[in-house]
Amino acid sequence: MKGKEKILAESVLFQGISGQPLAELAAMAVEKHFRRGETIFMEGAVSCGFYMVAEGQIKLVKMALDGREQILYILGLGEPFGIVPVFHGQHFPASAVSMGAASALFFPKNEFIELISAHPDLSLAIMAALARRLRRFAAKIESLALKDVPERLSSHLLYLAEQQGHVDHVLLDIPKKQLANLLGTSAETLSRIFAEMSAGGLIRVDGRRIQLLNYTKLQEKFYRGG
Repeated sequence: MKGKEKILAESVLFQGISGQPLAELAAMAVEKHFRRGETIFMEGAVSCGFYMVAEGQIKLVKMALDGREQILYILGLGEPFGIVPVFHGQHFPASAVSMGAASALFFPKNEFIELISAHPDLSLAIMAALARRLRRFAAKIESLALKDVPERLSSHLLYLAEQQGHVDHVLLDIPKKQLANLLGTSAETLSRIFAEMSAGGLIRVDGRRIQLLNYTKLQEKFYRGG
């Protein structure tokens, strides 16, 4: 695992924070380690702080009454989770589960509130990060409500391309079964869409590596609903 200050400085939440505030954040953060499939917190549990991914991946999920799981987010290095109850409400709105061996930094609620009260710049950074998270969530809701599965998959591939800094290929960071869950479809339907897009000359699938054969057409045909 990277050093705590380096993780914090490169995180989406505290990017740009340095000096004494960064040092105080690092001193406050408690390292926690999780096994594959371990539940970090349950939906409805009382929050006593929030977490930031330090290594591995964490999924945020909602559970249906019949036991089915809907993945809301899959989070990687430097991404915070469980932060909303720190500022509003006492209970976690979703469950967090480790997708493999993972580590996270835990920030105790009361200590964190005291710190951001003393350093207003931290509050501004958090507001910006939460605004980005809200836009991402709104886009996900729009995708599930208004787009068909090919459009959702294409949007996700384009999102990965942007995140990974490529226009010619992406690497899937989760198994295809969990990707299907994230996109609100079945594994069988996802496999069929991958095959159709491959046959149409848009992509080539090689395990976890997805070659983007026609980035522009992928945007025009699916991402923009054309």
